[in-house]
Amino acid sequence: MTIADNYREVAAGFTERARSVKPDDWDNPAPCEGWVARDIVRHMVEWMPWMVLTPVGISLEFPPVDDDPLGAWLALDRALQGALDDPDVATREVEMQMGRFTVEQCVDQFCTGDVFLHTWDLARATGGDERLDPARVHDMFVGMQPLDEVLRRSGQFGLRVEVADDADEQTKLIAFIGRQP
Repeated sequence: MTIADNYREVAAGFTERARSVKPDDWDNPAPCEGWVARDIVRHMVEWMPWMVLTPVGISLEFPPVDDDPLGAWLALDRALQGALDDPDVATREVEMQMGRFTVEQCVDQFCTGDVFLHTWDLARATGGDERLDPARVHDMFVGMQPLDEVLRRSGQFGLRVEVADDADEQTKLIAFIGRQP
């Protein structure tokens, strides 16, 4: 599966959840401390373009997240997918603190996983379908284990929540990133 296809699949899951959110449910508390459901979209709209698209000369306008969180998400999704589907843009390089990455590498390493995990957050906040793709859950859970200390220091994840040893892998992943499953 290409990076573009991988992102497309993960983003489709988030879009499905976002489309099913009732207007009043965007103000429901989210699993991320201090956030409501619309803040999940706000978070992605604030950092993803700045990190991935702006450095390669792509500027975007979004509907205000407070007024139209679904519209803001769809605009971000179209922009990221468009960048991935355009070979000229996908292969442009972005200078980051950790080195140089192509746009598609940035999306793959930083954005796709964030969208995937926030799919669960949005579903949990709004009473949607919380089930995530088991193969992706497995790959992410296994891949994150060796990075435990680095992830905690980044401030992007809370403390691991303890769950039963026999919990399913999705529950373990959600607990690993500091969410209450």
